[in-house]
Amino acid sequence: MTQTIEPGNPEAPTQPEDTGAGTRSAAAIPGIIPAALKRRVPKYSDLAPLMQFKKPEFSRAARLRRASTIWDLRDQAKRRTPQAPFDYTDGAAEAEITLRRAREAFLDIEFRPGILRNVSKIDLTTDILGKTSRLPVGIAPTGFTRMMHSEGEYAGSQAAAAAGIPYTLSTMGTASIEDVAAAAPDGRNWFQLYLWTDRDRSLELIERAARAGNDTLMVTVDTAVAGARLRDVRNGMTIPPALTIKTVLDASYRPAWWFNFLTHEPLTFASLSRYTGTVADLINSMFDPTLTFDDLDWLRETWKGKLVVKGIQTVEDARRVVDHGADGVVLSNHGGRQLDRAPIPFHLLPDVKAAFEADNSDAAIILDTGIMSGADIIAALALGADFTMIGRAYLYGLMAGGRAGVDRAIEILEKDMLRTMALLGVSRISELTPDHVRLLSK
Repeated sequence: MTQTIEPGNPEAPTQPEDTGAGTRSAAAIPGIIPAALKRRVPKYSDLAPLMQFKKPEFSRAARLRRASTIWDLRDQAKRRTPQAPFDYTDGAAEAEITLRRAREAFLDIEFRPGILRNVSKIDLTTDILGKTSRLPVGIAPTGFTRMMHSEGEYAGSQAAAAAGIPYTLSTMGTASIEDVAAAAPDGRNWFQLYLWTDRDRSLELIERAARAGNDTLMVTVDTAVAGARLRDVRNGMTIPPALTIKTVLDASYRPAWWFNFLTHEPLTFASLSRYTGTVADLINSMFDPTLTFDDLDWLRETWKGKLVVKGIQTVEDARRVVDHGADGVVLSNHGGRQLDRAPIPFHLLPDVKAAFEADNSDAAIILDTGIMSGADIIAALALGADFTMIGRAYLYGLMAGGRAGVDRAIEILEKDMLRTMALLGVSRISELTPDHVRLLSK
């Protein structure tokens, strides 16, 4: 009969004692050290395989390869960008509570993986607003982008086109609608609009966007007035950055940024270049405090492509803009740059999803704010988002290394998503469900 012996079982039978002289091993004799454990002087032949010193690499490509996370790109961006432009990107409104909470929201979850699934092939493609995106993430509109790096919107749009994802140009961009379309002719370009009090100016931008091939118009509605971005106030932020004593000293640590800045075309609001006025005048004309749902109706009648409303922060407003003709909503608090202590899009997401399902609405739900990893994106998709957008995450890459840095940011996020999907036991975006994510109680 065969007897099974469990490891460490105290009831297991012991071997008979060996009473013969000289038959005990050295390891069994107290005070005797086996030969394999005795110290010796190492031989060169033993050390040679261990001494594999790599030649130091100082190229931009090597530096970007060393970035394994978006946070690593942020560290590189901070070292290479003057304080005022970096803080303009990195900062938020007032005490920056909203931005901190938005990032914490993604940390306060628990993934719930499935096992024994075939995840040898992961498909990250998804449909958004009538077309396919190779990844479930696009580039969000950002203003003054060439201030962060001279390649600015050109780098963002070209990297997005190469990755097969949408790129959104801001009304406050520093490259024109036409130039971005020419720089990325094969890309999927969207245009973000601030509705002006002067509707003729808005109409001209809308028509230019349509002629340039933009298939989606994203109207931002959370900017009745500008938020109190205190880092910019403390830095004396101007557009373009002024050459004060402070900025000259700051430049001495970031010569590459200043060389690029001074040897390229001056920063302008490229989409608004036909109009004169100070920066303050232009911004005040951008933010229309009289905007109502009637204006959204006018926009729906005017724009024939897909219409998305960005800045949705309540379930009621999500439903209402869809009733007024929106094809999708962007759950967003403007990256925490407007109202501090605003609702967190990730927390709002399940309620908006439930409301749309109750209404039998097929409007797209897009989410931004706080995304710093591919795992964040997968969590958002699992809880009901159809798509996500990144702002700061791609700008950190831009500041770290121009177009190559944006490519690296997208690559990092893609690798994160592939790994997270595989570990969750999911091979397609459509397989993600709320059961894959649990919100941790505080």
